[in-house]
Amino acid sequence: QVAVVESGGGLVQAGDSLRLSCVGSGSGIRDYAMGWYRQTPGKAREFVAGISAYGATDLYANSVKGRFTISRDNTQMPQSMVYLEMTTLQPEDTALYYCVADPPRREWWSAIRDPSRVQVWGLGTQVTVSS
Repeated sequence: QVAVVESGGGLVQAGDSLRLSCVGSGSGIRDYAMGWYRQTPGKAREFVAGISAYGATDLYANSVKGRFTISRDNTQMPQSMVYLEMTTLQPEDTALYYCVADPPRREWWSAIRDPSRVQVWGLGTQVTVSS
């Protein structure tokens, strides 16, 4: 059974950087697309970034493009590591950040951006950006 566990959240000031990490485990995890979502109280979960199974392609929400970078390391078998490097953080980036994983699909780039289709979710790590 595939599972993901995220870490690295914390309290930072506006303009700071932070890196989130996610450990993916389970059979076939290296073939899964993985990504990040975030959520603030009273709002729906928002897609942040996604990356293909072997890291060749990445996707970003417009709100984070140019500031956040997703990367992936499949060499630490049998796990798969995904990172979210966040720079120039702003108070509006404050949220609970979730790591996600989704099984192989032809249109992975569509599925990973749809929270109703993503199959594996972590418990989240809180990022708070003070002004």
